[in-house]
Amino acid sequence: MAAEAEAGREFFTTRTVGEALAGFRPERRTRAEAVSVAAALGRVPAEPVVAPHPLPGFARSTVDGYAVRAADTYGVSEGLPGYLQVTGAVLMGTEPRLSVGPGTAVGMPTGGVLPAGADAVVMIEYTQQAMPGTIEVVRPVAPGEGVVRADEDAAQGAQLVPAGRPLRPQDLGMLSAAGVTAVAVHARPRVTVFSTGDEVVSPDTAVLRPGQVRDATAAALGAMVADAGGAPVSGGIVPDDPAALETALRAALPASDVIVISAGSSVGVRDETAGVVARLGEPGIWCHGLAIKPGKPTLLADCDGVPVIGLPGNPRSALVVFRLIGIPLVRLIGGCTTPPPEPTVRVRLARDLPSATGRLDVVQVRVADGAAIPLFGLSALLSVLASADGFLIIPEEATGLDAGTEVDVTLYR
Repeated sequence: MAAEAEAGREFFTTRTVGEALAGFRPERRTRAEAVSVAAALGRVPAEPVVAPHPLPGFARSTVDGYAVRAADTYGVSEGLPGYLQVTGAVLMGTEPRLSVGPGTAVGMPTGGVLPAGADAVVMIEYTQQAMPGTIEVVRPVAPGEGVVRADEDAAQGAQLVPAGRPLRPQDLGMLSAAGVTAVAVHARPRVTVFSTGDEVVSPDTAVLRPGQVRDATAAALGAMVADAGGAPVSGGIVPDDPAALETALRAALPASDVIVISAGSSVGVRDETAGVVARLGEPGIWCHGLAIKPGKPTLLADCDGVPVIGLPGNPRSALVVFRLIGIPLVRLIGGCTTPPPEPTVRVRLARDLPSATGRLDVVQVRVADGAAIPLFGLSALLSVLASADGFLIIPEEATGLDAGTEVDVTLYR
């Protein structure tokens, strides 16, 4: 039996993390659906949204002051002010009935419609009343100064938000300004999360029998799926029985955009996950093993158009791998081609970190006083992750990092 397992494992391919990110790119994408702009924060547009008309749609003042012809202010200074006759004022929210002619000015509020004949607005700070109905101007303005053009925010047909980038608060403001009240976005990917193992029991188990462990990984994976824009679905806990696992996976395939299997992918005689996944559909297993620590026994497959991720059994290994591989995959399936940047900080390394070439090492760290302090512990210990402020990566080609090296730490939010 052990010899057969060894022979079977040789069929599968180990990949680097870089190869997995670049090469494992299933074609599946979620459908488009319409949502209101008010509910669209973080959703991924399925197509670019363009301006239905120019924005703001009219020339408007950016300052409180006076609408003028710029030529009437040329050459003025505090020592030689210019004098303009004030013929009225623009009211907010109304179209002005006044116009600006030679030697005249019209009072302007910030955001007011620029009256005909004016090509600039001089700030009120650079004017003062010389006499009733007349101001003196002590600073010249150029054409267009103090003014937003009718199409300066966006020309008609210009792209307001691109496809593939999650919508941010400022994007929703831009859409609302354009009168866009609904947007076509990708549906949230349905990610079904399975836990496996005879020893795994529900988190609400009050008293553990010897050998039992509560399922800590599923809740954390579900939260990471949601953070990536997906919709986590609990597949439950499946015992160490290949037939039961295959039945559960086949039942989940039609309603899933991604399937995640926690545990069951480590090397061992009892490990039948790879064989089960290989039978689910073509093209099948893409790799079984990543050159990463922790998390080497990771499986990636595409089964009849549904990506499947088999994670290591140790919780910390599973969560580290899912952050690096699973989150980008969920985003990709959900149409996200421009993921939001991760928060990072550049600090010095507090101690030497050894590593082996050919393997990407992910090291959990605390950040204090401008230093990254590595945290160590067995891959089964979640306390290492819970205590960390973030992580750093030692690339495959490195043999380690020296104390004092400047490193980039990706921070947990």
